[in-house]
Amino acid sequence: MSVTTVPILPIKKGSLTKLWLGIALAVLIGAVLAWAGTRSNTITTESGLQFTEVKAGEGANPSVTDTALIKYVGKLEDGTVFDQNEQAPVPVGGMIPGFSEGLKMMQKGGEYRLRIPAKLAYGANSPSPTIPPNSVLVFDVTLIDFISNEQMQQIQQQMMMQQQMQQGAGGPPPGK
Repeated sequence: MSVTTVPILPIKKGSLTKLWLGIALAVLIGAVLAWAGTRSNTITTESGLQFTEVKAGEGANPSVTDTALIKYVGKLEDGTVFDQNEQAPVPVGGMIPGFSEGLKMMQKGGEYRLRIPAKLAYGANSPSPTIPPNSVLVFDVTLIDFISNEQMQQIQQQMMMQQQMQQGAGGPPPGK
């Protein structure tokens, strides 16, 4: 059994430097791409609410007197879900301050993440044992639609009239 030797040719002067420069450039490009991928479009308002647009919506923003139809998941910072709903009508001005502020920044059809500090949520007065006092709340919210206060009052009046008609129709037949 014999071993064949293959001579290793010497490398050209400066090749090793070019190799290290290439590696350094590749690492730098990777770092820039990683940094760009982790950047988010999170906005922090003056009040401290952090608002991230996950998917852009279209049209106008709801006002404080509107009623919004939303899909949401409410979580604590550790990811524990404390509340969720597929279609919830909520008064924009009737929610915790941070949630109301976030709703007013949204557009129909958009998906958003709200990070609400304790001072804009429940503070030390937790409404539930599942939400510890002074908790930061994170909501993933989709604004499905919203209507004005006037439209909501019209809908409520129509529903009341329908109920009255149904109650009247359920009585005994005339003449009995």
